[in-house]
Amino acid sequence: MKSSGTHGSAGQDNPATDGRSAVLARVRAALSDVPSDEKPDDVPVPRTYRRTVAPGDVVGLFAARVADYRASVVCCAPEDVARTVAGLLERRGARRVVVPDGFPSEFLTRTDADLVVDSPPLSVHRLASVDGTLTTAAVAVAETGTIVLDTGPGQGRRILSLVPDYHLCLVRAEQVVPDVPEALAGLEPLRPLTFISGPSATSDIELRRVEGVHGPRTLDVVLVVADSSGANP
Repeated sequence: MKSSGTHGSAGQDNPATDGRSAVLARVRAALSDVPSDEKPDDVPVPRTYRRTVAPGDVVGLFAARVADYRASVVCCAPEDVARTVAGLLERRGARRVVVPDGFPSEFLTRTDADLVVDSPPLSVHRLASVDGTLTTAAVAVAETGTIVLDTGPGQGRRILSLVPDYHLCLVRAEQVVPDVPEALAGLEPLRPLTFISGPSATSDIELRRVEGVHGPRTLDVVLVVADSSGANP
């Protein structure tokens, strides 16, 4: 029995292909008046984002939002940071902790934990064997209760805050900004950024919360403020 012939070429009447062609056609049309020698940096992009949080008690709001994420927030004065860090490490049973280069040494004077340095860079296996990590932060967002690390002094490589099961982070009150637009305005976009909103958590298919899947299951935030009286949420 002879074949009746082909019934269309490859890709014909394929919705995915037609959709791709439509998108590319719109992109070409939108770029039709752009000079061929123009570069992306030649035309500034306005960053007039809508502000959602008015400046006010941003530190109190940040502490409350972090606590909503089931993280521990401890407010203390600068002279009490070393004692607070030592107390938290003891309470968590953290005997071996990674301390990135640039972490303020004056905040480590009260702890007797084994302080592990990341030089030469620790392997994933070695990081998984420590009890936790200590870091500072680049900026913190009051509206979302988010801490941002940018691998600057006291923060170390991204992996340091992702592999160990416990993370203690120091945030200074002056680093807390009202909302995400202001936080982004103060960050260098080319640096590797890590956004932390509470302990690592996800939900399974039955919507049961599971913590510590792709990051620390326990997060302590030490909020360093000039006047810490009554500041804890």
